Amino acid sequence: MYAISHSTLSLAIVGLVGFVSALLSSLIGGVVVDTYDRRVVLFISQIVPGLGSLALLAAIATDHVFLELIYALVLVTSLASSFEYPARQAILPAIVPRRLFTRALTINSALSSVTSVAGPALGGVLIALGGIGQAYAVHALLIGLSLITLVPLHIPPMRGTGRIQLAAIREGLAFVWHRPVLLGAMSLDMFAVLFGGARALLPVYAVDVLRADALGYGILSASLEAGTLAMAVILIVLPTTTHTGRILLYSVAAFGLATVVFGASRSLPLSIAAYALVGMADQVSMVMRQNTIQLNTPDSLRGRVTALNSVFISASNELGAVESGLVAAATNAVFAVVSGGLACLVVVGLIAWRVPALRHYQIHSVD
Repeated sequence: MYAISHSTLSLAIVGLVGFVSALLSSLIGGVVVDTYDRRVVLFISQIVPGLGSLALLAAIATDHVFLELIYALVLVTSLASSFEYPARQAILPAIVPRRLFTRALTINSALSSVTSVAGPALGGVLIALGGIGQAYAVHALLIGLSLITLVPLHIPPMRGTGRIQLAAIREGLAFVWHRPVLLGAMSLDMFAVLFGGARALLPVYAVDVLRADALGYGILSASLEAGTLAMAVILIVLPTTTHTGRILLYSVAAFGLATVVFGASRSLPLSIAAYALVGMADQVSMVMRQNTIQLNTPDSLRGRVTALNSVFISASNELGAVESGLVAAATNAVFAVVSGGLACLVVVGLIAWRVPALRHYQIHSVD
């Protein structure tokens, strides 16, 4: 996009199109997942980005790449993702025994951490060796391989009405609203990331605060994912905890404390360590939150509840970046990050106080 337009505004428009389209369609995606065959929904939603890569590959080959095409593909693939995420999350509890669910969720998270690092690296290597067209070709091939893995998957059939109704969306919203544990877990994550997220200000920190070079910035940026992956491996090895609510609150508090240390640090090694701890705490909170949500939601509502959770996640990530930028513009980057970490701790205290059901929540494993 930037190579075509040479405009940072076009990059902002791409992000805006993707966010708005996914946000507006997520709740509908949840209803579809709870109404139709989830495997079919997942299959179709993964075909779409594969076709998008093939379309861009054809456009590159014929020299017909233009901004409107890219905007359209971002719109379509973002719409597909709003169906893919709830379908993928809702399928997991249906194919994994409850007693193994925490372990399976942790392994899945570890794989996601690996691919989030390896994917961009592989893309960069492919572009360097054969051009951007080769990267799109390999992406389409990998999508095809992922579709093959869905063929032998068997899940219980849905018992939906067969029709998409507005009442179904309201039913999902009402279910979460009347379940303090679910609403508390989702709200805790949303406000913690909204206030405590430091990712948007990372370039400012690297250049203006830590005076790091390009290598230092790269290590700092990668330390979050490294911490996430390390904690995922640790969680796989450790015994499965049953005190999910308590661990969730502790992990978000650790997220806020690590953010404060990162924000106050003037040492690159300390900042790298603190940012890795942010990733480790975030990994624990993610696993505990997903356990809490998935195991407290009946299968008939799992798609809608998961879709609502994705709205919370999207809002926290996107609005968190806006919040960080506005506070930093009004004050400075250090104040924005440190105050955000402290606000995260306040949120933990408020939710622990106002939602005792979450504080005392435990999972009970059964065969």
